[in-house]
Amino acid sequence: MPVFRHLPSRFLLPLAFAALGAVLCGWLIPAELRAIAEQLTGFPDSDVNAHMARPYVLAGLCFLPAIAALVYACGGTLDRHIARHFGNIFCICLASLLLIWMLVDFADNLKNFRKASNMLGTAATYYQVRSPAVVLLVLPYALLLALIYSLGKLSRDREIIAMVQSGRSLIRLTAPLIGAGIWCSLLCLGLNYQWAPTAEGRQGEILDAARGILITEAKHVIYNNPDQHRLWMIGAFPKNYEKGEPLLNVEVTTTRPDGALVSRLLAKRARWDLQDNSWTFEAPVICHFTDGEAPKFETPNPPEFHCGWTETPWQLIKPGLAAPFLGIPDLNGWLRANTTKHHTQPNKNAAAPYLTQWHYRWALPFTCLVTVLLAAPLSIYFSRRGPGGNLFLAIVLSALMIFSTGVFLNFGEAGLLHPALAAWLPNLVFSLLGLFLFHRRIADRSIYQSLRRLFTRATPPAPSPSWP
Repeated sequence: MPVFRHLPSRFLLPLAFAALGAVLCGWLIPAELRAIAEQLTGFPDSDVNAHMARPYVLAGLCFLPAIAALVYACGGTLDRHIARHFGNIFCICLASLLLIWMLVDFADNLKNFRKASNMLGTAATYYQVRSPAVVLLVLPYALLLALIYSLGKLSRDREIIAMVQSGRSLIRLTAPLIGAGIWCSLLCLGLNYQWAPTAEGRQGEILDAARGILITEAKHVIYNNPDQHRLWMIGAFPKNYEKGEPLLNVEVTTTRPDGALVSRLLAKRARWDLQDNSWTFEAPVICHFTDGEAPKFETPNPPEFHCGWTETPWQLIKPGLAAPFLGIPDLNGWLRANTTKHHTQPNKNAAAPYLTQWHYRWALPFTCLVTVLLAAPLSIYFSRRGPGGNLFLAIVLSALMIFSTGVFLNFGEAGLLHPALAAWLPNLVFSLLGLFLFHRRIADRSIYQSLRRLFTRATPPAPSPSWP
């Protein structure tokens, strides 16, 4: 076509990816806008700005491949060679890990899928919903394997030495790989904003539907209203509770300001009317307490109890929402709703998991970049002895990073460590270690041998046997 006649051929790929991103935006964003409208209707106290940012984040995810293709097209010949060599291996590793994970998970859940009326449809929905979380899970491992293989092959074929002798520094040579780590971090950041955490939370819902079990949003939730001196205990929130489905097994205890009991209401079902903001309890039993007297039980006739209590179902469910399954907008809303002057120290401790997960939403994506900083210098070698020790060290350090991330996250959720420190400390420590490894590799010093000599010096020599 005349429009593309004067364009270099390498710029056709970014244009193709841009067109694909536009098609994806036209398909996904209207559905996302409808989901946001339902969210804001169901949760009036949500963080509106954070939820309204979701379409923009989704659009950025759709155009990330086009951005990567454009950067590739603008790079030099050597940059494109390294990026192409790494990209091919990375795609193979990512596809292989996704396939292995899906086969193992399908074997584990096959008995649940068989209970559904449409087994293949249920399985397809299950993996479609979970795909953002699975990509977020396997992406750092794919990066690690691709870096080890691609840089190891370039080192083994003496291409790295030739590039260095041509005047390129190691930092300049690894710039395309660091760019790949930044791109993967942006992808994880977008997925971790909303879709990956909520996908993990929905897997149980899909399996429950396949087994014919009642789908609930939360179970055994306790909500305390210190202003009105009411304590709610809800057995279960049905799937469509915000659309009028009644709450199940509700118990409401009312007290005086000094903590003395006033009444306790028990009902199997409680319905909230969105039109007049009133509660209706079906077949309730009300127990009245008076000082010095026995409790009095009341059963209303007709068997319904109407009241204008100010609590809404969205307020009641917030304490029952699991922090690992909430995106950044929902975490913002939870923290804002539960950070009030009425909260005491126990409530602050209860908020620690949500605050830790909020910081973790931002910290987790940078694991991809830290993986590049760790694996790149350890995968490059110049000697003929091979990279065995360095590759073993790269795998060990990556495993330690993943292990320490889980440990520190548990410390933060338990309130033993500041939430921000618990989320960001592993990234900070291993980033500094990765920069140190780059420094050692630039200085052409053996990293593995240096660590081996360090441990040899730290270990005292064994005493020689004394002969009579």
